[in-house]
Amino acid sequence: MIQWLDIAVQTPAHSQVGGLLTYRHVPAPEINSHLTEGALVRVPLGSRDLLGVVWAIHNTPPEGLKETRVRDVAGVLEGLPPLPVAWRQLVQFAAQYYQRSIGEVAMAALPPQLRDLNAAQLARRLKKQSLHPTEAAGVAAGLALSAQQSETLVAIEAQAGPFLVFGATGSGKTEVYLQAVQRRLEANPQAQALLMVPEINLTPQLEARVIARFGADRVVSMHSGMTPAQRLNSWLAAHTGRARIVLGTRMAVFASMPHLKLIVVDEEHDPSYKQQEGARYSARDLAIYRGRLEGAKVILGSATPSLESWHHSRPAAEGGRYQRLLMPERVGAGQLPLVRRVDMNNQPRKTVLSAPLLAAIQARVERGEQCMLLLNRRGYAPVLHCADCGWKSECSHCSAFRVFHKLDRTLRCHHCGFTERVPRACPACGNADIAALGRGTEQLEEHLAELLIAVRRPDGQAVKILRIDADSTQHKGALERQLAQVHSGEVDVLVGTQMIAKGHDFRRITLVAAINPDNALFSSDFRAPERLFALLMQAGGRAGRDAAQSAQSEMWVQTFHPQHDVFAALKKHDYPAFAASQLTEREQAGLPPWSFQALLRADARSQEVAQAFLNAARQALQTQGDEDPAFADMLTQVSLYPAVPMSIQRVANVERAQMLIESPSRMALQKVLAELQPVLHAQRAEPQHKGLIRWLVDVDPLAI
Repeated sequence: MIQWLDIAVQTPAHSQVGGLLTYRHVPAPEINSHLTEGALVRVPLGSRDLLGVVWAIHNTPPEGLKETRVRDVAGVLEGLPPLPVAWRQLVQFAAQYYQRSIGEVAMAALPPQLRDLNAAQLARRLKKQSLHPTEAAGVAAGLALSAQQSETLVAIEAQAGPFLVFGATGSGKTEVYLQAVQRRLEANPQAQALLMVPEINLTPQLEARVIARFGADRVVSMHSGMTPAQRLNSWLAAHTGRARIVLGTRMAVFASMPHLKLIVVDEEHDPSYKQQEGARYSARDLAIYRGRLEGAKVILGSATPSLESWHHSRPAAEGGRYQRLLMPERVGAGQLPLVRRVDMNNQPRKTVLSAPLLAAIQARVERGEQCMLLLNRRGYAPVLHCADCGWKSECSHCSAFRVFHKLDRTLRCHHCGFTERVPRACPACGNADIAALGRGTEQLEEHLAELLIAVRRPDGQAVKILRIDADSTQHKGALERQLAQVHSGEVDVLVGTQMIAKGHDFRRITLVAAINPDNALFSSDFRAPERLFALLMQAGGRAGRDAAQSAQSEMWVQTFHPQHDVFAALKKHDYPAFAASQLTEREQAGLPPWSFQALLRADARSQEVAQAFLNAARQALQTQGDEDPAFADMLTQVSLYPAVPMSIQRVANVERAQMLIESPSRMALQKVLAELQPVLHAQRAEPQHKGLIRWLVDVDPLAI
């Protein structure tokens, strides 16, 4: 009997071929070659053969379809178990919610190399997997648990969740995760667990700890820093059930795991869980949805939860959907650092490091302790400037300045990558005296070396300063080598961006300083205070993690606004007070989590075309409402704002505009977005929109 198949394939972006495509399969009569839903196949599309996933199977051709136009499946990936029902439901939900095609989301979730393997190559890969079965070996003993860790584990075992583990930095959340995994694996010989971390640079550190506990044969990693072959091997191990634990970044939320019983999202507040290209999904939110689909427990953990998760974990009587578990104390009687605020209004003009902070750093170094300085801006200076004519180092391709990098004497745009040598004189007026404005991590590193030149470590050696940022860690293995230097005690002062503020277990650091955190206080983005508070709390959490030193650990904040609510709450380590204040402000303003948002963005050759396209789509929706009373009722619940330029409106000679769509009803917003897609395709064909390059829809955006 002929099988008529709905198949998900990768179709061109913004093409109207965005749904499932119909193909035909004629099973061989001599063998049972009927396809099942979830099977991986190769199908022709145009002149190419593509990988596809069988989504649905019918015994009769779709109504109205000419059978002669339907093409046959080109091949089947034999030997692979079909993709599970729950996996396909997850992909379908993500595609619908984030306004992308099923094929795009499904193919992005599969390892790229899978698309290129022939039957013989796949058979060899599967044979290698079968030659290394998972050993039923015992698990290494975990650490002794504190009372609060034990209580948290008991609650996770006894209740359904999802759980928000709100634990101070150093409270032992990771050990709770690992013991929760251990209990799942011991209870079920097939059970699998997914451990998610926000960034690649946090994966090796946790990977070593997980492997030491559970054994290398049980654990695989998934992140974008892996080679295609590594990604394929990890995916196959998870998909066949051989790997019991998957450790990965946001992409791992789509890992095919047929026996998934536990999902952990560590540092759940981190913006890195939101994909910023293609399908702009939130891995944290999809983890919650996947847990519900698969009957798996979900643990979100953070010392500074996202305000959405904090809101969802309020008492059930008030509408909360998560269960909040508290871990306020550090393990081993360690104390959170004392927060000291330095009012920079009282310091000499252009002071980089205040005298009290410099003295504190010197004292720590002389005692053999380590310090960490946080400045969330890489390069030497954000801009070069001519005082005579006002010239600044603007990028000719972007509406942004090129950053001065002193080490290689370049001006580099951090948006498009355009790089030039630093000019000998002002390009506009010829003045030879052009100067740096502002400061980045390179300049801070240089300045610190000058200030500490006479300071000596206890062994009499000079101070060792190390900078860790995106520039210093470009080469493979550089980050691991630099972190090893910090852990071994070779480094006295660590300077860096937010890369060093999150997740690292630095046992010797006793002083952390935020050098210039004020920029985020008055941002137009309503999430900026939340991000700043989280960054500072996480950075402060790097200090005093060794209980023997924690009693004297400190966090210094240099600010021109020492009485600001962010710093007042930081001084008390009082996240609940900060969250309550922010949530009250958001409720009064009708902002998330009391409303739901989507951004429609357009890229074009001119700003006029980009804005005109968005405004035309807005007008078309309003016109549709005039003609359709039911849709008009839906539109009354949705605010469609006029198009405006993005904050950085030109990148790589492409003009960018955005339109905000907002509603107190998630359902109303989703229905309007669904109606928006055909409108966008129709508007693109209009002659006045010639020059439009692309558009995208960002649901639940993190930055506006």
